[in-house]
Amino acid sequence: MFSISYLGNVMYKIGQLAKLEAISVEALRFYDQQGVLSPGHRAENGYRLYSEEDRKTLKFIQSAKNLGFTLAEIHELLDIKVDSRSHTCEEVKTIAEHKLQDIQERIRQLQRFETTLKKVVKTCCGGPESAEHCSILEAIEERVA
Repeated sequence: MFSISYLGNVMYKIGQLAKLEAISVEALRFYDQQGVLSPGHRAENGYRLYSEEDRKTLKFIQSAKNLGFTLAEIHELLDIKVDSRSHTCEEVKTIAEHKLQDIQERIRQLQRFETTLKKVVKTCCGGPESAEHCSILEAIEERVA
């Protein structure tokens, strides 16, 4: 383990935490800029120092991202998590339900794209001739017009 001790607590420099959690240093800096994960401390030399609690927060962020939550939504969830006694499960469920509805709508949209694209691909001869009269290009152009 390549952590350091700071005021008796296990702390990680930004590069150490990035390596441990398989995330880029730039992503950690971005999270700091966006206010979702700020380092708990700064060393005298200015290095960002992350605690085990910060590491848990990072894991929460990564898990929420893997569920499709945006950074704004993650920020909202973290705010609730930090002050969970002042919030209800209903609030969290509402956020999750909205995300689920968004994902379901995107899936429906992608299914429409798939259906249309399958039809367009099926009409194309796919031969070696010039694409001057390609049915795919014509179909796309018709949709734009």
